[in-house]
Amino acid sequence: MATTDNNATNEEKDVNASAPDKAADKPAGKPAEKGAGQTTPTKNPRKRKLLLLGLLLIVVLGVIGVWAWYEMYGRWSESTDDAYVNGNVVEITPQVTGTVVSIGADDGDLVREGQVLVQFDPNDAEVALQSAEANLAKVVRQVRGLYSNVDGMKAQLAAQRAEVQRAQDNYNRRRSLAAGGAISQEELSHAKDDLTTAQNALTNIQQQLATSTALVDDTQVSSHPDVKSAAAQLRQAYLSNARSTLIAPVTGYVAKRTVQLGQRVQPGTALMAVIPLDQLWIDANFKETQLGQMRIGQPVDIEADLYGGDIKYSGTVDSVGAGTGSAFALLPAQNATGNWIKIVQRVPVRIHINADELARHPLRIGLSTTVDVNLHDQSGPVLAQQPPKQPLFTTDVYAKQLADADTMIARVIHENSASTSGKTAQR
Repeated sequence: MATTDNNATNEEKDVNASAPDKAADKPAGKPAEKGAGQTTPTKNPRKRKLLLLGLLLIVVLGVIGVWAWYEMYGRWSESTDDAYVNGNVVEITPQVTGTVVSIGADDGDLVREGQVLVQFDPNDAEVALQSAEANLAKVVRQVRGLYSNVDGMKAQLAAQRAEVQRAQDNYNRRRSLAAGGAISQEELSHAKDDLTTAQNALTNIQQQLATSTALVDDTQVSSHPDVKSAAAQLRQAYLSNARSTLIAPVTGYVAKRTVQLGQRVQPGTALMAVIPLDQLWIDANFKETQLGQMRIGQPVDIEADLYGGDIKYSGTVDSVGAGTGSAFALLPAQNATGNWIKIVQRVPVRIHINADELARHPLRIGLSTTVDVNLHDQSGPVLAQQPPKQPLFTTDVYAKQLADADTMIARVIHENSASTSGKTAQR
């Protein structure tokens, strides 16, 4: 019995001695197993509750912030970066055929309204002008002759009437003498023939006078149809001569120059373009879902990629396009196909740029921009309600050409008029 107890005691010692060795064999990062008498400590419920309340408050504040942003700004603003600067590209095209002998400006040059850009060889045009001028002078003198013919016919008419009266008196006398047998019937017949001949000549002169009068009736030399026709020919020749010099219709910068010296160009050939950079606007392509509250006249904030965010432009909505971009494309999309896929369409919106800001920070055609339309003002119309009351773009550089032609026509008529010729003859 004692021996058994001793053996049990020795086994317990061996087990206890080997326990530290097993504990040492366990990995260092793995905690030792807890005894049966140990308990896991619980987290602080108050701290956990405060943490949940804080997270809930952040979420609520975020939702309120998003809602406030949407109500105050998001729903009242539409923006797009599919917006590009656009403007007038004034093509310089000739109206007459000619050979280029001079080019007055190149790409990038500033030109003023009325400045000479291209000149043609003027020799042919000048010869045609001189021929038309001579023709007008000749026609004026011919018309003067028509007026003189009328005066001459009136004198002939008066003389013929006197002749008819003389023949009538002679016939009356001979008729009285023939009744008394003083003269023969043959002589009376000759007197009657003379009267008939004089009357027929009077009728002929009256008809000729009527014809001559019809050619000049209720007219002056300058308003005669023949003179007007010759004046129109001179005016056309003058314009053809003037149009051999191409001038700038607007002030702007030259671009797309293709004309070369010695080139023989035909009417309508594009030689160069003049771009007035003070007449620019922005074509912003908005999605159709963004146009519900967009109105003409709404303010717009503009940012150009050229200057970045450092420069801001202000503008207004000028007009909303009458159709989508795909509808006006060269090859419109065919939606009546079996593989049709709905795509959100874009509508071009024209935006006017503040002129003062544009002058301080010039833009170029084709530059990329980002526009942001403020939708608060809903008083404007969706589409234009009235047609334009005056031209949007005008030029008067060609009006002087016609005025100079009229001055030349008046001079030619005056130099070949009756009063001038009479003074010349007196001298």
